[in-house]
Amino acid sequence: MLKRILSFSFLILTFIAFSQNPPLSPETKVSVFTCDRGEELYSTFGHTALRITDPNNALDVVYNYGYFDFRTENFYFKFVKGDLQYFMNVTSYDDFVFEYKLERRQVIEQTLNLPLERKQELFDALNKSLLTDEKSYTYKFIDRNCTSMVVNKINSLFGTEKIQKVDDKSISYRTLLYPYFENYFWYKLGINIVFGAKTDQHAEKLFLPIELLNSLDKATMDGKPLVSKKETVVQGVSSQPPFSFFNSIYLICVLLLILIIINNSILFKSYLFVCGILGLFLCLIGLYSEHQELLWNYNALLFNPLFLLIPFVRDNFLKKGIITLLVLLLIYCIVMITKPHLMIMLPFIVANIYILLKLNGRNPLKLLTAIK
Repeated sequence: MLKRILSFSFLILTFIAFSQNPPLSPETKVSVFTCDRGEELYSTFGHTALRITDPNNALDVVYNYGYFDFRTENFYFKFVKGDLQYFMNVTSYDDFVFEYKLERRQVIEQTLNLPLERKQELFDALNKSLLTDEKSYTYKFIDRNCTSMVVNKINSLFGTEKIQKVDDKSISYRTLLYPYFENYFWYKLGINIVFGAKTDQHAEKLFLPIELLNSLDKATMDGKPLVSKKETVVQGVSSQPPFSFFNSIYLICVLLLILIIINNSILFKSYLFVCGILGLFLCLIGLYSEHQELLWNYNALLFNPLFLLIPFVRDNFLKKGIITLLVLLLIYCIVMITKPHLMIMLPFIVANIYILLKLNGRNPLKLLTAIK
């Protein structure tokens, strides 16, 4: 499959490089693909692509801004830092659709009601991008991705924002993303721990494929609907996994409950030390990464880097430190009151408060004997 895509891309690039773009015929159609989510983390939110077809020129191609190369040197470091280069590529319509049929992911096509000159302008701009630095772009989760790149390309035809977000702008990005992780607990937990304050801002930017689909449905040009036709070209099958105890919050609750029942000082301090390592990671990655979504992460108040000191301090210093940590946890609880991920963080909040009180010589609710 990859060889077919590369071969087709090479032919297209060769055609563009050694000839001018052909004039499109009046039968040319420009459409937007909205693809359903996949099972891999990078495909959780779906995908967007552009199709241009012209039967008179034997043309039927899909321009896709969702490519990245796993072979990139220091791939994961670049991804975390936020300077990983994504790029636009072109494939045949058949190859593009075949991939989604294999994965049984729904693909909806919206044909745009554009005048021929706009279609030609878009076709020329896309082909020009393939041979310039515009082919590559630095991926940003909210600000620059496969959907936003398509939106910008279409809006640039009009010099104005014909396509604007029509979905709810009053909710936060975190709330908007939350349903995508239903029955994907570990993804949901990891994302909500790593994401910082930016994802709690109002979701005013159009960056999800489904949002573009809804916005195109409502967009108009010269008083007429921008979308002239809408159809499903690939019938999808729901990829939601069945419920699993090991992929749920219940596993976290059981593990933390066992830790509390064991009631051992060494285990308590070891647990907090691990939490401290996580908190230090959250602080450092916020400084290291160019992803604004990772900056100012208040989850560092729950997984506090100061936990790293607990195994190494004694007596009065330990008690004073624990009081400080409890105050910081209280601040965290206040911050979390209105957050959608409160419930999945609640087991950690309760466990951390309980353990800190036990280490401070108190017996919360008098449920257990003195700490061992």
